[in-house]
Amino acid sequence: MDKAVNDAATGRGDGFGNAGGSGGSDGSDGAGAPNRVGQGDDVWSGSWVAERLGVQLEGDDTLTGMLGLALRRNPKRAHLLVSNVLGKHVPQSPSVVYGSGFTLGRRVHALLGPAGARRAVVVGYAETATGLGHAVADGLGHAPYLHSTRRPVTGVARAGGFEESHSHATSHLLLPEDPHLLAGDGPLVLVDDEFSTGNTVLNTIGALHERYPRDRYVVVALVDMRSSTDQDRLTDFATEIGARIDLVTAARGTVRLPDGVLEKGQALVAEHEPAAAVRAAAGAAGRGRIGRVDLRWPADVPDGGRHGFTAAHRTRLENALPALGARLAEALPSGARRVLVLGFEELMYAPLRLAGELEQLLPSTRIRFSTTTRSPVLAVDDPGYAIRTRLVFPAHDNPADGPGERYAYNVAGAAFDAVIAVVDSAGDTPALHAPDGLLAQLARHTPHVLLAVVPSYVPGTPPAPERPAMLPEPLRGPAFSSYAPEDVGWLLQDLSDVTLEAPTEEREEAIQSGGAHYAESLPVEYQPSEQYQALFHAALETSAARIAHAAGVVTETVLAERSPRPVLVSLARAGTPVGVLMRRWAQHRHGLDVAHYAVSIVRGRGIDANALRWLADRHDPRDVVFVDGWTGKGAITRELAAGLREFEEAEGVTGFDPEIAVLADPGSCVRTYGTREDFLIPSACLNSTVSGLISRTVLRADLVGPHDYHGAKFYRELAGADVSTLFLDAISARFDEVTDAVDAATKELLSADRTPTWEGWAAVERISEEYGIHDVNLVKPGVGETTRVLLRRVPWKILARAGAGPDLDHVRLLAEQRGVPVEEVAELPYTCVGLIHPKYTRGATGADGKAVAV
Repeated sequence: MDKAVNDAATGRGDGFGNAGGSGGSDGSDGAGAPNRVGQGDDVWSGSWVAERLGVQLEGDDTLTGMLGLALRRNPKRAHLLVSNVLGKHVPQSPSVVYGSGFTLGRRVHALLGPAGARRAVVVGYAETATGLGHAVADGLGHAPYLHSTRRPVTGVARAGGFEESHSHATSHLLLPEDPHLLAGDGPLVLVDDEFSTGNTVLNTIGALHERYPRDRYVVVALVDMRSSTDQDRLTDFATEIGARIDLVTAARGTVRLPDGVLEKGQALVAEHEPAAAVRAAAGAAGRGRIGRVDLRWPADVPDGGRHGFTAAHRTRLENALPALGARLAEALPSGARRVLVLGFEELMYAPLRLAGELEQLLPSTRIRFSTTTRSPVLAVDDPGYAIRTRLVFPAHDNPADGPGERYAYNVAGAAFDAVIAVVDSAGDTPALHAPDGLLAQLARHTPHVLLAVVPSYVPGTPPAPERPAMLPEPLRGPAFSSYAPEDVGWLLQDLSDVTLEAPTEEREEAIQSGGAHYAESLPVEYQPSEQYQALFHAALETSAARIAHAAGVVTETVLAERSPRPVLVSLARAGTPVGVLMRRWAQHRHGLDVAHYAVSIVRGRGIDANALRWLADRHDPRDVVFVDGWTGKGAITRELAAGLREFEEAEGVTGFDPEIAVLADPGSCVRTYGTREDFLIPSACLNSTVSGLISRTVLRADLVGPHDYHGAKFYRELAGADVSTLFLDAISARFDEVTDAVDAATKELLSADRTPTWEGWAAVERISEEYGIHDVNLVKPGVGETTRVLLRRVPWKILARAGAGPDLDHVRLLAEQRGVPVEEVAELPYTCVGLIHPKYTRGATGADGKAVAV
């Protein structure tokens, strides 16, 4: 099998003859109001930024025709590449937009051959490339298409998800109606508008290969702007996962950035934003007419690829397009010579095809296509700048991430006689029709606005498999765990008799290659040396009062804000000792007998839905408080929120609160915590021997069925080394002495602003890039997570805050035992950060060229 990245980005004049626009960046051919939004042939729409920042766009001859430049407020990259052929920011001929993607699809077909093309599945990226990916799928012929989405849909389960490196929330969800759509072994074609660093593609392939491994991927983009280093990363990644990755792009180049460009760009944005805001507020004095056209969209055709779009759907749409286009043409005012069809964020393909049909029906009318967007970009009214005007309006589809501004670029001032706004029914809300909404904003700049609504496709709910009438009762000690039976009930299944352990190096290689998920096996239990055990006991003695204080504060906060009789549900296993301590505090201080259970949550797989069903059947979900030990970058915080949302949609059970209560929140990810300091919690120093002799949780298809709890092992044989009860007793013994301090701290905390800032996530992103790792999952911040890296993974190096004291003694000892360097860093927001080896195979070298010590 080939294991390589193959560059198929060749060919010129392949359907992009008009890619740069024959008259202006909006493809206006000089009609209407030239040099207002459009510009002449002699002005490149990136010249304004290039001259002021010294940015250089180098590459193929077609590059400056395809791309302009703009500015945005962004802490990582001030400049924005603006495509002239994508149909997002710049109005363009629909035949050019559709032809760009369709031609790329034909090239993918030629690359894969007829047999490979028949087995391919195409995935596009939301929001920018949803229409492009759909056009690529059309060019392939019969390939089903799915695009990622930022809109959760009630009743539709995730088939996967992945993150963009700049986001602190899961950016992309995959919600196919057919759960087997991604499960085949045919080529997977990933389509994005721009291939800049490759991080998003690497994250996507990594996440999907872990769940749906295959031996061939094709990455498609309009432009490949990667550096040589980024190109090498993709090549190495293909070798690591044992797959072939091909590239198909329309043009190639790179952006040359002078020193200090980010600061200069931010200063330019700050200088010009006020003037742009004044112009946007002034707007136009006119008020156009707003009407509605009934498309009579066929019920058996989805509005796009959010849940999958098959060859059968494609045929039905092609058959319906003539009638749909005729209804739009009939609704246009007589004499309209410049018409914009404006799509809606992820809804790009349906309005693009409608615009293309209008272009065929009305050859004497100049039809242009673009869409609204979530992305804020500075507008500068200059011919050498890609974003000339900006309309701002509130979001109108009740987005999952809350209200916010949305934008339409290069529409105002373009002298359109009519604008047809195409939205899906989920976006046809009062906010759309409000005085400051999109329709009213458009009416200020064009005499005629028509609204066309496409019904939002929601898959039917498949019949649920028959479920057992009753789920098992929780496991309890001493039969399962060394904790007292009243301390915790484990909503897990006992896998103690199954051999699940694998050497750390083998697990790391399998995890990073995509051959296995980390929850499918267990690390060999680390047995500490006498020196290390002495460190644990010393740390416990030193920090017991500090932990007692934090346990008291978080418990009192829960009792005051969440429920007077909470049901504590710890996330096994790091959260379980904290849950027991919170239960003990409630009993000691208030005489409350609080229920406490432990459940499994797995990054990338979600929370155990069967455990949630048991809890909902026995308790009021509104009383449930999820508990964890600490936050790192917040991955489990996000995983829990997504898992509870899916459970609510699938089961119709409401009331579970995704807000986790933690002992320590150094990542600033939650509102309910005992402290936000990053200090040593001794329970992080050990594995099962401080967690009731329970392993970390296991989720493997051959062991855990659809109606089973996730699994775990009880290491009875380690009873001689068990310090679980000793740990709890040492801290509980300090409750009385910290009571007054807990009361004072809780009172202060309850009145404080505890809004999460996610500063830990931002730090992890920065470290990931600075150290050349390019995968936030391999950066583990905080003392607890760093300890886990040293105990369970293949560590590369440890970053320690300069001057960190005894809290890091055990980290330094473990690092010395494993031959891992400890690097002191001056301005580290955490006490320490553990870096997992970024390219681990046995005998591999790291990003610094040095072999890892194992």
